[in-house]
Amino acid sequence: MRHYVADLQSPAGARGTVAAYGHYGRPVLVFPAENGHARQFADRGMVSAVDHLIDAGRIKLYCVDSFDAGTWSAADLPLEERAHRHGAYESWILDAVVPHLRADSGDAAEIMTTGCSLGAFHALNFALKRADLFPLALCLSGNYDPTTWHGWGEHGDAVYFNNPAAYVANLHGEHLRWLRSRLSVLLVCGQGRWEDTTGSLESTRRMAELLTAKGVRHELDLWGFDVPHDWPSWCAQLAHHLPRFC
Repeated sequence: MRHYVADLQSPAGARGTVAAYGHYGRPVLVFPAENGHARQFADRGMVSAVDHLIDAGRIKLYCVDSFDAGTWSAADLPLEERAHRHGAYESWILDAVVPHLRADSGDAAEIMTTGCSLGAFHALNFALKRADLFPLALCLSGNYDPTTWHGWGEHGDAVYFNNPAAYVANLHGEHLRWLRSRLSVLLVCGQGRWEDTTGSLESTRRMAELLTAKGVRHELDLWGFDVPHDWPSWCAQLAHHLPRFC
């Protein structure tokens, strides 16, 4: 398996790491769970769960660092400030990671996003906001409403435009028609331990309802009551679904 690690900096100065796995195939941009790093997917068995697809040249994983510690997980900051700081992460992904990925995989390849827990939020949020770059999102056990993440302070535009649970409800016009033609979303969640306390199960169901109401192409796949919010579940879910898209 081809593997390398790259340190990337955006033109605005944001810096992070990408760990890549694979030599050919569909590029998959992987967001880690909360406060995770680029090697988390490998450390938690997620890369091994799909190594047959990697070795067969069907996918290439590009696993990125999170900036969560200084953004969404910074409990000492009001939620609006956390959302503003997320802008640096968005800039790094769009201005540093995507060009690197394009140079490595080719401009014609369509990029898929995926992630677990908070990583699933990033996977969906980036795909909804930039479906021109990311036309497919595979989201595992996500909570898609930042206002439920023990945030405090008033909510402004920065929170709204990074809150799929809010802005999807207001999609309309030409942009909505374009999303309907461009974007596909797969929402996956277990119904076992911690899927309720993290808000993931309720939020996943709610997001499916919103996408249904707006006519955006999506699937909802709820696993059993014995499937918890944990890495073994996500390994199984990734291995089950990813072959469909490569």
